[in-house]
Parts: sequence; structure tokens; C-alpha cells
Amino acid sequence: MILDTIKQLCLERKVKWSTHAAARIRERGLRRDDILTCIKDGELIEDYPEDFPHPSCLIYGHAVDERIIHVVAGCDEEYVYIITAYIPNLQKFESDLKTRKER
Repeated sequence: MILDTIKQLCLERKVKWSTHAAARIRERGLRRDDILTCIKDGELIEDYPEDFPHPSCLIYGHAVDERIIHVVAGCDEEYVYIITAYIPNLQKFESDLKTRKER
């Protein structure tokens, strides 16, 4: 399972942060520790096995301060690539903040 691989690579500190991800994380008041905490304890809510250049997934979890956040991360056999992270809202997700609303 992709999430197991991502969690293991994070434990090994084999994480790459894109410029886009770093900028978005800062803009949204999140820190790298929040992202790593979300991944460590989080759950997979969407899987994107066909993403290019690496399979990726959407992870539901909590920041260090217990805020609910989502992290999109991909991985290969060597590194986790943090794509973006955000605080989910009820405009795009159901009340559980895990289920995407139908369009």
C-alpha cells in the first residue's frame, strides 16, 4: 500500500519538498512538522496510482495542534514527494472532511 511506503520513507527522513509545496504550506499557516505528523498518524482517503511522475495519494490527518489537514504526497522507491497540504473545507468535502462532495 502506498501509504505504508510513504510512512516508512518519512520515518527514514527521505522526504523531498517541492517549491510549490513549501510555498503553499507557509501560506496556509502550516509547518513541515504538521505535514509529517499528518502522514505518520493519517489515513489514506484517495489513491492516485496513475499520477505522473509518481503514484500519489491524499492523506487525512491532524497537524501538531490537532487541526484537521490533508496532505497530497507521492513516492517512488527512494523518496516521498510532498505535493501540497491544506486545511479541508465543507465546500469541497462532506462533514467528515474525508469524502469529496459530488460535483
